[in-house]
Amino acid sequence: MRLLIMGAPGAGKGTQATAIAEHYSVPAISTGDMFRTNIKNGTELGKKVKAIMDAGDLVPDELTDAIVVDRLNQDDAANGFLLDGYPRNMHQVEALDAYLKEHGQRLDAVISLDVDPELLTQRLLKRAEIEGRTDDNEETIRNRMKVYSSQTEPLLEHYRSAGILVPVDGVGEIDEVRQRIFAALDSKN
Repeated sequence: MRLLIMGAPGAGKGTQATAIAEHYSVPAISTGDMFRTNIKNGTELGKKVKAIMDAGDLVPDELTDAIVVDRLNQDDAANGFLLDGYPRNMHQVEALDAYLKEHGQRLDAVISLDVDPELLTQRLLKRAEIEGRTDDNEETIRNRMKVYSSQTEPLLEHYRSAGILVPVDGVGEIDEVRQRIFAALDSKN
């Protein structure tokens, strides 16, 4: 299966991604992890990404696209994958669509973990308190939610119109949400 998982900060994407990937025997691919791996391995892409991140800038789409394509070309992704953190904007959607089309592939589903923004804010505040993250205050978190919502809505609409968006209620115990995801994906295919 070729899957994406989307959801606002704190929705549980990372928590669910590993289990979904294991369930469908595909690699869970996180752009954040890919950036860190390329940096750690000292690849050309990694060196570029490190310089950009060290300067406090966002990694440009073209570089992110290149890292994702490089990862999707690895053997373990030949029969499917679960992308987490990519695509984040319409340029990246178009780049992914072009890559898949070029390889005679398509996305099977886009999982959207839906959680009330107020609940997410409380989750993230609690997580910030537990992890001692002083930079995550209520105002910052609410701003992240707003940014996520404005950036993601066009992507959700794109995938909705393509008939592959799978909204899942992301509220509840981890296993409960996971079972909802599996049920939604199984009924889709």
